[in-house]
Amino acid sequence: MKNLNSKTENELREALTRCCGATNWVDGMLAHLPYTSAEDLQAKAKMVYGDLDTADYQEAFTHHPKIGGDLAKLREKFATTADWSGNEQASVKQASEETLQRLAAGNEAYYEKFGYIFIVCATGKSAGEMLALLEERLPNDPADEIKIAAGEQEKILEIRLNKLLDEMENE
Repeated sequence: MKNLNSKTENELREALTRCCGATNWVDGMLAHLPYTSAEDLQAKAKMVYGDLDTADYQEAFTHHPKIGGDLAKLREKFATTADWSGNEQASVKQASEETLQRLAAGNEAYYEKFGYIFIVCATGKSAGEMLALLEERLPNDPADEIKIAAGEQEKILEIRLNKLLDEMENE
């Protein structure tokens, strides 16, 4: 925590914005300095996030890349890869062209309906799983969907804060 707490306000603002792009969340987190532990940071992040409103969520969403916005990038993202963890190898199955096309079309339909990009905590999900979630959520009522999307953003926030702390420990 020492490395995080010793950053300048501008450095912290930049780092926290990478975790969640809602200005009110970043300002709230800066107001709660210093943090005593990773648990303290996560608890305050959850508390501040809980005080955000729809406009704040939508601002945070603008800091994410659009799923399906660029088919070439989708192909690259879901190409067969290997990730070693200990002695085990895990791979992401290659996404079919049909899945990529449906993701692109579904994300466009989602944006047209809700006015913001499809937000999902994609960590560990295949293209097919993300497509299924997109198609499942597309019929949602806008008032319900913003809550679901905000919940996904909160999951992403937790993961990104952990990554931030890992980076800071290695400085």
